[in-house]
Amino acid sequence: MADLTTSWLGMTLGSPLVVAASPLSHDADAIDTAVAAGAGAVVLYSLFEEDLTREQSAARPFAGVDPYVRQVEQLRERVRAPVVASLNGVTPGGWTRYARSLEAAGASALELNLYEVATAPHESGAEVEFRQVDVVAAVVAAVTIPVTVKLSPFYSSVPAFVRRLEEVGARGVTVFNRFYQPDISLDTLQVDRTLAPSTAAELPLRLHALALLAPGARLSLGCAGGVHSGMDAAKAILCGAHVVQLASVLLERGPGYVGVMREELSRWLDSKKFGSSAAARGKLGFGFTADPHLPPGRGGRPVGD
Repeated sequence: MADLTTSWLGMTLGSPLVVAASPLSHDADAIDTAVAAGAGAVVLYSLFEEDLTREQSAARPFAGVDPYVRQVEQLRERVRAPVVASLNGVTPGGWTRYARSLEAAGASALELNLYEVATAPHESGAEVEFRQVDVVAAVVAAVTIPVTVKLSPFYSSVPAFVRRLEEVGARGVTVFNRFYQPDISLDTLQVDRTLAPSTAAELPLRLHALALLAPGARLSLGCAGGVHSGMDAAKAILCGAHVVQLASVLLERGPGYVGVMREELSRWLDSKKFGSSAAARGKLGFGFTADPHLPPGRGGRPVGD
């Protein structure tokens, strides 16, 4: 059987299949099941900046921090896989000190979600990006454990932004966050805030970003969104992913489904004579295909291709 060992954020994982931040991480038994089935690591649900700063302004501790810290501690003792804590924030501020509490609780790494919908008409895209880079730099400075950043797809140049994150000390990036996309109920004239699960149709956007990032990035790459089978995981790995994060598929099929996906991925690697997932990683990255910016005959694709 193919070796599924992978390196992510300086950690050696037994599998590239990682439980993503989702309601599943509220259930210790479910996490146990996923890890026993072959999950290489677990990312917990996020603490949000607005909740932390609201409680700070009220001069009392955020009620959600202590249970979250305890959950990190308990899972570290219970499961035989790295536990990654998660913060969601988009402005520099004192809330970043909670990163230290999560590190002290035993988190192996920290995932910072830059989950933001730009709404201020006076703030340019460049200003948004500079502010977000400052946030990442502040979190990196607050802890000694590795920090990975979960991105949205809405940047003018994802590769350029990732390079800036690398320069301020981020050890990894994951593509991509899924924004809430509320619908409208014509019956009640209310906003419908139901979040639909991801589907495999969302995967190609991630594959494109991974393939662009893989040749030049020195940091760890993760894929989140649209991975619903071992074959989907194989595609992400071929494009450069060190890990793939699973949420919707586990919520739909149960945490034990990690084992099914692990078996599918292993069989596919064997069928293609890859001895390991590491051997397959990045084989379809941008550096291994023709550069579309160059003319035909100089590495570009033929006209009309």
